[in-house]
Amino acid sequence: MLGNLTGVHLLIILGIVVLLFGATKLPALAKGLGQSLNIFRSEIQADGSKKKTTAPDGPTADAVLPSNE
Repeated sequence: MLGNLTGVHLLIILGIVVLLFGATKLPALAKGLGQSLNIFRSEIQADGSKKKTTAPDGPTADAVLPSNE
């Protein structure tokens, strides 16, 4: 779907973004987007390392929670 984008298409999209948000707001939007991506990447890496360190034969929910008997 996005493989057919050419330089002209990207310039048109950039022009529309400038018209919508204004040239003064673009640096703040780019900074916010970059910070969001950094947070997302760090959470993905933290989640991946958490899964690797968890033992597969750890206690189950039945062993931790008391029964209702």
